Amino acid sequence: METPGSAREALLLGAFVRMADTLVDDYDVVEMLHELVGYCVSLLDSAAAGLVLSDQRGGLQVLASSTDETRLLELFQVQIREGPCLDCIGAGEPVRVPDLAAERARWPRFVPQAVSRGFAAVHAIPMRLRQNTIGALNLFDHGVGAMAEQDLLVARALADIATIGILHERAIRRGEVLTEQLQTALNNRITIEQAKGVLAHAGRLDMHQAFQALRAYGRSRNALVSEVAHQVVTGVITPAAVLTLSAPPGRGST
Repeated sequence: METPGSAREALLLGAFVRMADTLVDDYDVVEMLHELVGYCVSLLDSAAAGLVLSDQRGGLQVLASSTDETRLLELFQVQIREGPCLDCIGAGEPVRVPDLAAERARWPRFVPQAVSRGFAAVHAIPMRLRQNTIGALNLFDHGVGAMAEQDLLVARALADIATIGILHERAIRRGEVLTEQLQTALNNRITIEQAKGVLAHAGRLDMHQAFQALRAYGRSRNALVSEVAHQVVTGVITPAAVLTLSAPPGRGST
């Protein structure tokens, strides 16, 4: 029969394997973060857990919580910009609060809300990779007291793996966007070169003059050069229409 200790060890191993999977497999970030807070409650001596993540635009979003009470409390912290979660993200360091009631002067609005929901202690763990802090994992307890050092190490390790997974995903998505943008630019450049050739041949222009004609036509129609070029190449616009257009006063082709 499996002892509680070995059962916890098996669950802990499963949690780390699941978190590590985010580095090699496609995954849903929100689902992964919900699993993370679930692991914290089942593995650690915590009554509840919540997670707040940066939205990359300077704002904070509550991404996961183990209970509705925790979610509301996390939302309250974000709204009033006060509490251990905000301090943790701001400093990029753990915030340990073994007795919330003793911190009323530090967080005059947050503490009464937390206490009224039955929480007496909280430990906030930064989700950080080097100098980049992207959020905080918050562990709540009903009783006063510091979390065991071993449990804090487990929480930090889980938060670290989740952080690496999220940043890895963001880097992949950013790379995909940049690659797509680069390919689009290359495709547009080919089309523009083709349109310049069409105009140069039709109007007996050099390539620079043909490009200036494309720009002038685009400006007069408030259209991108790449759009005009595509229309020239596909025959939507005739070369004559582009070449006979006079640039608007004060907006000569430069």
